[in-house]
Amino acid sequence: MIDRYTRPEMGSIWSEQSKFQTLLDIEMAVCEAQAELGFIPKEVVPDIKAKAKFDIDRIKEIEAEVKHDIIAFLTNVNENVGENSRFIHLGLTSSDVIDTGIALQLRKASALLAADLQHLHDAILEQARKHKHTIQVGRSHGIHAEPMTFGFKLAVWLEEVRRNQKRLDDATEIISVGQISGPVGTFANISPRVEELTCKYLNLKAAPISTQIIQRDRHAQYMCTLAIIASSLDKFATEIRHLQKTDVLEVEEPFEVGQKGSSAMPHKRNPVGSENISGLARVIRGNAMASLENIPLWHERDISHSSVERIILPDSTILLDYMLARFTKIVQGLVAYPENMIRNMDVFGGVIFSQAVMLKLISKGLLRENAYKLVQTNAMAAWNKRSGNFKNNLLADENVNSVLSPKEIEECFDPASYLKNIDHVFDRLGI
Repeated sequence: MIDRYTRPEMGSIWSEQSKFQTLLDIEMAVCEAQAELGFIPKEVVPDIKAKAKFDIDRIKEIEAEVKHDIIAFLTNVNENVGENSRFIHLGLTSSDVIDTGIALQLRKASALLAADLQHLHDAILEQARKHKHTIQVGRSHGIHAEPMTFGFKLAVWLEEVRRNQKRLDDATEIISVGQISGPVGTFANISPRVEELTCKYLNLKAAPISTQIIQRDRHAQYMCTLAIIASSLDKFATEIRHLQKTDVLEVEEPFEVGQKGSSAMPHKRNPVGSENISGLARVIRGNAMASLENIPLWHERDISHSSVERIILPDSTILLDYMLARFTKIVQGLVAYPENMIRNMDVFGGVIFSQAVMLKLISKGLLRENAYKLVQTNAMAAWNKRSGNFKNNLLADENVNSVLSPKEIEECFDPASYLKNIDHVFDRLGI
């Protein structure tokens, strides 16, 4: 059971300490690669690594003067390393370490999100199995359709979560690339072999080609993936919100001891958790749009994407981590009311069995159009009277009685006939 909605690990990935440590790790990996390939003396690397450190307050002090965070960072590191600092950042441009650093941060965030998705998957799986045969009316256009099961509805969610797991894996692979290629990406002052070896040390792939930056279609794909996952959660939460309505009340999100729903109305049990999920999904979708607008940049690079990413990458990964954890807890504590599902299914005397009656009439020789009209007339009579009864209308209709016996009419109202392939569907999903 997840007992909290957010984890400090996700936030720490985007902290200033983590950011600068990641940049330092990349600079040290470049030094090791340079030395391994003979571009700088091997004997200086141990001294550089031993002395290379940073102080965030000092970086901010320098940045206030130079107005450039990477220069401020390097200046501070160089202050600590001393003479051998001349071998740090050789042939690099700022975006080499920035973009490679973003790749490392996003990959760490993805690992946490993947774990979150697995927790949600397992929670939905448990509930789907539990309610595999819990009969519930299906709805299309918000209107009663035909019988299904609540477990079937949850199994649909489960398969969507599995697709989202695959999407996240694919998007993570797309952004797990680094670049150490210098200004405009032509390797004019650094060997491509340094990039290859550095990325190998960092467990990244080298971008096949880059300009001064890694191209932002990669990050847009990642952000759109987060938006799809958030939208799936929105979809699931919206379903719970509808099913929890007073006049439906088939499913309810957990309402804990001591919880209060309204400052004015003590009876209220509002689906606030699900509403929270729906609201936050809008934020992540908006952030995804910003990532799409980051794709077109001037020539080989401008900086318009940078300020956007400093907001949308941390915010979206932290938000989705929160949303997944919170919705998992909602699913784990979900309360179903099978008796209300049966009650709702029988509204208007079983109008949801209209197709079964129509097909039975067709099997007896009626033309489809005639059978449809006959069934619809009786269904609408029950519907419009609000307290009408579809089955009773059929039993009293001479045109129906001339074709179907009372027993045959009764057989059309058996919900079990709609569930004969539920096991097949669950087997196909491997659950």
